[in-house]
Amino acid sequence: MQKGYDPSKVGVTTNNIFGLPFTSANSLLVFIPVPWDVTTSSFVGTSKGPENILRASYQIDLFAPAAADAWQHGIAMEEIDAALMARNNNLRREAEAYIEFLEAGGDPKTDNNMMLKLKHINKVCESVTAEIKEKSRSCLNRKQIPFLVGGDHSISSGQIEALAEKTNFGILQIDAHADLRNNYMGFTRSHASVMHRAMHTQGVQTIVQVGIREICPEEQTVIDQNPKKIKTFFDHKLQHDLFNGKKWVDICNQVVEELPDKVYITFDVDGLEPACCPGTGTPVPGGLSYNQAVYLIEKVIQGNKQIIGADLVETGPTKMDGIVSSRLLFQMASMIIKSIENR
Repeated sequence: MQKGYDPSKVGVTTNNIFGLPFTSANSLLVFIPVPWDVTTSSFVGTSKGPENILRASYQIDLFAPAAADAWQHGIAMEEIDAALMARNNNLRREAEAYIEFLEAGGDPKTDNNMMLKLKHINKVCESVTAEIKEKSRSCLNRKQIPFLVGGDHSISSGQIEALAEKTNFGILQIDAHADLRNNYMGFTRSHASVMHRAMHTQGVQTIVQVGIREICPEEQTVIDQNPKKIKTFFDHKLQHDLFNGKKWVDICNQVVEELPDKVYITFDVDGLEPACCPGTGTPVPGGLSYNQAVYLIEKVIQGNKQIIGADLVETGPTKMDGIVSSRLLFQMASMIIKSIENR
């Protein structure tokens, strides 16, 4: 840490994220930014999420009520990869042409050009997943906690697969969508199929979903057929329970009981109320409040769970997206470090 660093003074933008005087080489927790939203099927712009979060982060006051001073163990973000952003922008144009073709009722099997586009998109997405996996693996080998910052939800697969090489764990998924499709629109690394991939990753013991409120029949069938692997806390049921007097603390305790000792947190910000992150890729009415989400993660830590990694995805380009997501990131990072301290 810089000599004389004062966390109560203005955030210095020449320092790392949150104005902290750390680098990815000397931090316990490392944010890996992934500016990628090629397969987004609704609103584009989540590729700008990492930069948006970074800009907003310098305005944060460095105190986390549930994990005071945890930042002193070192929190830093790796440099945003401009080349990856350029690849995303180029491939996104191909994906948009393909998606528009599908939405107009086209069948890619009857159009050789569209089939070539699909194969190219899937090939590049596989290579990006492999790159994310290697970055996460490098963090783990350095005994650091990897934390992806997106970008769309498809980026989570690489890190989940890297962690599964090391240990068994459960996934806490905060999300509006189940993301359990085998694929979506033909994209094998789609934001809508990331949990299907996780479900079939050896080492992932269980997936506990919270806030789900938009789901297709295929996904409901997957949930129904896998009661031991997937536990879903649907948003309509959560809200009905709250309307009928059930306490949020009791609901959170139920969630925690479903999780094993080691936990990976994947947080899609569309799991929150849309007003929190209006620029997210696929906003849906309903959802958790900011405070409900932070409290849930706090209860996971209090339940003596070890958080082995995390991601925050689907942050859009608006100012509010950056304001909310940067604060979520700081609170989550602080509590994750505390989960390590508690072991």
